[in-house]
Amino acid sequence: MTDPIESFDINDPELPKAIRKAAFGSGGFPYDTKLDDDEYDTQMYALQKQLVLHQAHMANAGSRTIILFEGRDAAGKGGTIERFLENLNRRYNFSVALPKPSDREATQWYFQRYVDWLPAAGEMVLFDRSWYNRAVVEPVMGFCTPEQTEHFLEEAPEFEKRLTRDGIRVFKFWLSIGREMQLKRFHDRRHDPLKGWKLSPVDLKALTKWDEYSAARDRMLKRTDSDHAPWTVIRANDKNRLRLNAIRTVLHGLDYEGKDEREIGAIDRKIVMSADEFEKVRGE
Repeated sequence: MTDPIESFDINDPELPKAIRKAAFGSGGFPYDTKLDDDEYDTQMYALQKQLVLHQAHMANAGSRTIILFEGRDAAGKGGTIERFLENLNRRYNFSVALPKPSDREATQWYFQRYVDWLPAAGEMVLFDRSWYNRAVVEPVMGFCTPEQTEHFLEEAPEFEKRLTRDGIRVFKFWLSIGREMQLKRFHDRRHDPLKGWKLSPVDLKALTKWDEYSAARDRMLKRTDSDHAPWTVIRANDKNRLRLNAIRTVLHGLDYEGKDEREIGAIDRKIVMSADEFEKVRGE
């Protein structure tokens, strides 16, 4: 029987039924249906109230927070970041999505251009992809040498240790989606006139490199998971559950005046796990 993934044409306006049916449960996702939208809205409102309280605390305490969002293309990084920032002051809470390095930046210390975007007192910075490009996207797509990747994997934990020793809180998320779900989302982007810009030639090339991305991800998680800056993996086939649990993970990990554990709610351990836990159960 022909593999519907291998035979799928991203340009075909009719998504094969086999892929659409398999998408939601792909990659070991433990739910059959997405979280109800009304329930999602209720929980998100409570979480965003807590984020506003944390914002006030940051301003008073001068605390600094970094949140890194990594994952395959179409994993939900941008939408999750938007839900974090939706009701916050963008002067002090902002996202960073750096473009391809300039010729000058390409000759700098690798972390140098990211240092410019580190938070000052009272700020929270959310990276839509980060320095971890060097661990996954760049080596898989041939944008750096194996030696450069190896050097990065050695240096990243030390770089992050310096940040945390200086008092910056660092949260690192890997958003994990199944192969069929990625195909479905790419297909939806291709045929949506408002979202077609999200689908780049690099995205399409990545469709043929699923296993290479998996291997690079596994190496990255193993080499750069640390006590001072651990990885959190979230199964992301359901964007509703993804967004709620990403925010919950951050709020539970921060101290601030007015924190209400009941309003934040429990983290869903069916989809949220450590790097070690993910290594044991991953089903991508």
